[in-house]
Amino acid sequence: MTNIDDELMVKGSNARLASKELAKLSSDIKNEALLKIANNLESNCEDIIQVNAKDIDAGKEKGLTEALLDRLLLNQDRVIGMANDLRNIVNIPDPVGVIIDQKVLPNGLNVSRRRVPLGVIGAIYESRPNVTIDISALCLKSGNAVILRGGSEAINSNRILSDIVRQSIADVGLPIDSVCFVDSPDRSIVDQMLTMKNEIDLLIPRGGADFIRYVGNNATMPVITGGIGVCHTYVDQFADLEKSVAISYNAKVQRPTVCNAMDTLIIHSAVASSYLTEIAKKWSDADVEIHCDEKSMSILDSIQGLKLKQANDGDWGTEFLSLTVSVAVVNSLEEALDHIDRYGSGHSEAIITEDQSNAMKFLDDVDAAAVFVNASTRFTDGSALGLGAEVAISTNKMHARGPMGLNELTSYKWTIIGDGQVRE
Repeated sequence: MTNIDDELMVKGSNARLASKELAKLSSDIKNEALLKIANNLESNCEDIIQVNAKDIDAGKEKGLTEALLDRLLLNQDRVIGMANDLRNIVNIPDPVGVIIDQKVLPNGLNVSRRRVPLGVIGAIYESRPNVTIDISALCLKSGNAVILRGGSEAINSNRILSDIVRQSIADVGLPIDSVCFVDSPDRSIVDQMLTMKNEIDLLIPRGGADFIRYVGNNATMPVITGGIGVCHTYVDQFADLEKSVAISYNAKVQRPTVCNAMDTLIIHSAVASSYLTEIAKKWSDADVEIHCDEKSMSILDSIQGLKLKQANDGDWGTEFLSLTVSVAVVNSLEEALDHIDRYGSGHSEAIITEDQSNAMKFLDDVDAAAVFVNASTRFTDGSALGLGAEVAISTNKMHARGPMGLNELTSYKWTIIGDGQVRE
């Protein structure tokens, strides 16, 4: 093996040893570590931003897209946001040791299931340095060690953040190798991690669709494959149009470069004319490019100042990650459901309606990790849904689905307590 491979295997062995110790630690010491990290992030905020600027400058030289540069950026608000997310995680109950269910069988056996850490998590991620903090924090609180391998475009940012995490946890007495950072951009490391089934219990890739598929197809351990968000919002014929405009604007514009931003707006023909005129004008102010089907183009074509394009087949089922949206007009809820079923990625889907029957049908029929009624898809997020943060948004149906927080980083073991029972 090369020196890089040797180093990675050492990190894997160290993480495995640390995970066994970490699994036994109390909630108090783990929470103390998270608070220490939060405080150190804030006290080192200026240094973090300066180091991040090197990655931003290098990214611009490499020609990274605006979407990737936005994901890469760390500013004061984002650093403080990471610290606040850590404090929120402190306030969430520790899942380790929690009894999921318990019963006494007729033969007197006391049977229960108890939550336990998964062990060692491997995280391979691109662009977003805040993932270094989010995954570290959730793994520590749930009793898991973690091996972090960020992308080369964020190497400087990830290095300073992981240094802060490792020093903070060591200061409060946690094993320092509870968080291991792979400080090399060498692409061969990814392939090596995919083979480390004896050291890594679960692998979490975060990046583009091709990258996630590659990891899922080649890893020797379980993988969370998800995070590709082709998200739809359907404006029903019984929608409140004021709500519809606000929700559709937020879902597209508030942060267009993330996986839970809306990609396709579907509108019932009964309200298409009045609604599309209003939302298109608001989108125009935000410089949104609108890819229209024939019906929506006929409504919007006469309005001056809009950025319109005729939609093509490739626009449906596309995760734009930018200020681009596709628009389709349908004649029924069933048509909208068919469109989502055909082009959705199982991430986040929303309906805007005041009709309870249509709302419930949408909730029941749409096959996605998160389904919304009268709310923006931007809420598919660990922090926004009360998890403190997330290690990923899974579109798997096993073992976890949607934003993955503390509970999703645990498994369980059966505990059976008897008093001399034997099986006949």
